Amino acid sequence: QVQLVESGGGLVQPGGSLRLSCVASGFTFSNYAMSWYRQAPGKERELVALISSGGRSTNYADSTKGRFTISRDNAKNTVYLQMNNLKPEDTAVYYCKVIRYSYDYWGQGTQVTVSS
Repeated sequence: QVQLVESGGGLVQPGGSLRLSCVASGFTFSNYAMSWYRQAPGKERELVALISSGGRSTNYADSTKGRFTISRDNAKNTVYLQMNNLKPEDTAVYYCKVIRYSYDYWGQGTQVTVSS
């Protein structure tokens, strides 16, 4: 079965950095685009970044352009989200997602808290 396991979240000061990882299993990882979403308390889940199956194409939310970088290692079945210059408004639970046969599969999420 499809499994997505995120890690790498934590507490960081404003201006700091974190790298999130999402390890996938149960499907042919290299065949699918992957995405990162986030959900802050009281807000809807929003797309953060998207990467194509081969990793050559990426897209970002306007709020994260220039600060976040999505990447993948198909040999390790892992997608990453490098987050730099973090702001308090980046505080959220971060999830990775894959769409397979029109069904959305989500990980359990990892908490990112940006606070001094």
